[in-house]
Amino acid sequence: MAAGHGSVLVLTTYDTDGDIARAVAAGATGYLLKDAPRQDLAAAVRATARGETVLAAPVAAKLVNHVRGGIQLTPRETEVLRCIARGLSNPETGRELFISEATVKSHVMRIFEKLSVKDRTAAVTVAIARGILPEPR
Repeated sequence: MAAGHGSVLVLTTYDTDGDIARAVAAGATGYLLKDAPRQDLAAAVRATARGETVLAAPVAAKLVNHVRGGIQLTPRETEVLRCIARGLSNPETGRELFISEATVKSHVMRIFEKLSVKDRTAAVTVAIARGILPEPR
């Protein structure tokens, strides 16, 4: 591709793994967030026009993680997932971790979303398969 022809720089507020991956798959050679400093934006426009790939650091990290299929649960989400693996209910998990049941539910929903599952059993199965949780003994 000739420099400046077909180069696309995405400037957006959206920084989810899926948004980034879709933009790159559609041919974007650059992806910056709208809060990028003006001088970084100007440099990115010039670099993209030369055909170079330009990704904001947080975007690059998310893209690498997405491509690798990696999942990053927070330490608290991992604790909640361990409780799920032990068969604890939301109220039991809340008591064990000293958090409210509503907070447990919030963590469970984020775990399901990150693991792309719809139930507790699938969450544990996927977590074991991906090395997030150890194999049961």
